[in-house]
Amino acid sequence: MTPEEKLAQLGLTLPPPPSPMANYVPIRRDGATVYLAGQGPRLPDGSMRTGKVGADVDVRRAYDDARLVGLQLLALMKEAAGGDLSKVEVLKLLGMVNATPEFDRHPEVINGCSDLLVEVLGDAGRHARSAVGMGSLPRNITVEVEAIIRIRD
Repeated sequence: MTPEEKLAQLGLTLPPPPSPMANYVPIRRDGATVYLAGQGPRLPDGSMRTGKVGADVDVRRAYDDARLVGLQLLALMKEAAGGDLSKVEVLKLLGMVNATPEFDRHPEVINGCSDLLVEVLGDAGRHARSAVGMGSLPRNITVEVEAIIRIRD
């Protein structure tokens, strides 16, 4: 089953690749290695999921927010791979959680993104990862995830 077929089976559609919110590019390629800029949990209407995990946002909602970010990263991966997600291999994620100082379940939150990538890409979606807490994130978003991928030609 192709990644696109898997997305359809899951009832998911990729959003349009997000535009940068500041002075950076969303995709930077160096040979077969591609760096994807950090993405936040953007809803279909363009608004962002916000809040502090461990205060007004629980782990389940933060997990869902990280899964939403995974869809955006997949959209960027598809663009970087010339429209073919089967050429993508995920190497590394950095997941950042906008959390209270006492919150310690960052890996469970970022699993939302990791789980989606493995569901859609299979073994090519398995990756090394860091999941860390931050005192704040831009515009008070709940999570931000960046990725390093390889394009297999």
